[in-house]
Amino acid sequence: MPREFWIDKRPIGPDHPPYLICEVSANHNGSLDRMLATIDAAAATGCDAIKVQSYTPDTMTLDCERPEYQITDGPWAGRSLYQLYQEAQTPFEWHEAIFARARELGVTLFSTPFDDSAAELLAGLGASAFKIASFELVDLPLIAEVAHYGKPMILSTGLAALSEIEAAIDTARRAGCDHIALLHCVSAYPAPVEASNLRTMESLSKAFDVIVGLSDHSKGTAVATAAVALGASIIEKHFTLSRADGGPDADFSLEPEEFVQLTSDCNTAWKAIGAVRHGAQKAELENLQFRRSLCAITDIKAGQTFSLQNIRSIRPGFGLPPSHLTEVIGCEATVDIPRGAPLDWTVVQSRRRRNRDEPGASG
Repeated sequence: MPREFWIDKRPIGPDHPPYLICEVSANHNGSLDRMLATIDAAAATGCDAIKVQSYTPDTMTLDCERPEYQITDGPWAGRSLYQLYQEAQTPFEWHEAIFARARELGVTLFSTPFDDSAAELLAGLGASAFKIASFELVDLPLIAEVAHYGKPMILSTGLAALSEIEAAIDTARRAGCDHIALLHCVSAYPAPVEASNLRTMESLSKAFDVIVGLSDHSKGTAVATAAVALGASIIEKHFTLSRADGGPDADFSLEPEEFVQLTSDCNTAWKAIGAVRHGAQKAELENLQFRRSLCAITDIKAGQTFSLQNIRSIRPGFGLPPSHLTEVIGCEATVDIPRGAPLDWTVVQSRRRRNRDEPGASG
């Protein structure tokens, strides 16, 4: 698996803390002022990037009354596709102000383009990366168009078979994109926790030799935090100023204080992964004393034989390890040993010498 690639000046990969993306999506609720306020709040959470979506209803679908264009279940039931995208779009004319605000705040902002005109717009605004949504993963001409800009691409894999993912990656690479990440994704809104199947990330990494992460549509922060523990280098999570204000994606979005907690938990999980390590670590050294060791449990006179009646394995751990108990039993004390004193080899007569001194022992 490749160890890293960069978006702006931030390295992304398993050797670095998880890259956390605030997905604003449609949570601007049709207001540029709210969008800018959302960007301000997102930047304050400690996220690494803010992401928007770039499309118009006319580039997404048709204004058509046929039943195929009507949404009958889920959070958007009762709307047509055209109505949903009309409500949820981030108008192209907002984009310059959005990118300018992100630059003022010093935070990376990029977007998901849904057609060639959106990709061209984003490239002209200096977007440092592109995201491909799950539903567009099979749109190979779009992927080729986006890839030719040579920016890092993050592809969501919801709904996709391995063959479809392979085709998308091959298309991006042939079109000139060398830095690709895959986000495991469950394209349900909200996504049930039991459908998360986070072990899929490891499979994606091995199959395609790319950096992997999670685009999470579940409620709360637990699934995303678990994903980091399982190797996710990127976490994308929807973000809103307030779920109570509604909006197409509000139900499965995090509020500012929740995203702050997500940032903290994901970074803690990444630190906890660490590396393979055996033996006492620096943080443990002072507690070595609480191991067991061999100690005198009664006063022992010089020449007295060690037995289970006068020595035992107890805490603290300043004496001989308990594994030497059978070696010490039957030996004699070389000096007086007070009750509670730890044993070391200087106070234990050599068993070999004792055997030589016994009647009948041969030299």
